[in-house]
Amino acid sequence: MKAQEPSYLALYRSGELQQRVERLNALLTSCTVCPRNCQVNRLDDEQGFCLTGRHAYVTSICDHHGEEPVLSGYRGSGTVFFGGCNLRCVFCQNYQISQRPSYFKQFEMTGDELARQIVALQNNLGVHNINFVSPSHVVPQMVEAIFKAVLLGLKIPIVYNSNGYDSLEAIRLLEGIVDIYLPDFKYFSDDSAWQYSGVKDYLPRVQAVLKEMYRQVGDLQVDEHGVAVKGLIIRHLILPNDQAGSEEVLEWIARELSPAVAVSLMAQYYPTHKASRYPLISRRIRYGEYRRALDKMESLGLTSGFAQHMDAPEHYRPDFEKDGHPFE
Repeated sequence: MKAQEPSYLALYRSGELQQRVERLNALLTSCTVCPRNCQVNRLDDEQGFCLTGRHAYVTSICDHHGEEPVLSGYRGSGTVFFGGCNLRCVFCQNYQISQRPSYFKQFEMTGDELARQIVALQNNLGVHNINFVSPSHVVPQMVEAIFKAVLLGLKIPIVYNSNGYDSLEAIRLLEGIVDIYLPDFKYFSDDSAWQYSGVKDYLPRVQAVLKEMYRQVGDLQVDEHGVAVKGLIIRHLILPNDQAGSEEVLEWIARELSPAVAVSLMAQYYPTHKASRYPLISRRIRYGEYRRALDKMESLGLTSGFAQHMDAPEHYRPDFEKDGHPFE
């Protein structure tokens, strides 16, 4: 299909985008931005579970060429890595910026500063999209930056790259702002979610959120170059010893959403951060585990997405504490 104008530009022209900024910022006064519902006043810089106050922490902004092919394209995805998180995944490969406040709190950034940075990604590097990574706890700050960036000439698609533990209210307020949703579907068991991510209600939350995301943007759409312009891509990371419930996850997607949904099946798991303390996830996945998930995906007709190869784990290890690009 031909390139289309991101829908947030129409929202801006109508005045609706500014209203969304105001409605989302109101959630910060007694914070209900994510399902943690900490109810602290973040506009006064109080901090709850995510350890983030009024302004977001932005730990890295770069052109990323290691995302799904439809996102990276041939010029890269303009990734914005937020610091802090509303989960505590023991195997998080980005733990330096998600769970190490002594590091990520160095990178507070106002909406004006972030707006200038993302427009620079667009204008100077020619990235295909702006890809907000781990935005669940900073949705108001993200949308405020988008609004301000429109004034500076932002005109490329927005990717919402989340862990799936999102507020349904916040996701509804993103309708027409986000072009491409890229959520995780981590587990099909709340027991696993509690043990490995510190959250007890992950499954019902992520299921409701995925249905809303799919309602908003539908199946993946690409332009004449094969680069995504709109749609839903669901990521699922295979864990050792079936701790993610991969077959059940894939069955739910095919049954409750559609076999046409693009699924990104990820084989890159490696036992980083605290994972070595948990025997069932203290190793890389085996080929048989990968093959079972891939066979299930194919048998369900989930053929619109992507299956990651079992490459060496070093390929996926970012280092956010080094100078320059975290993936180089």
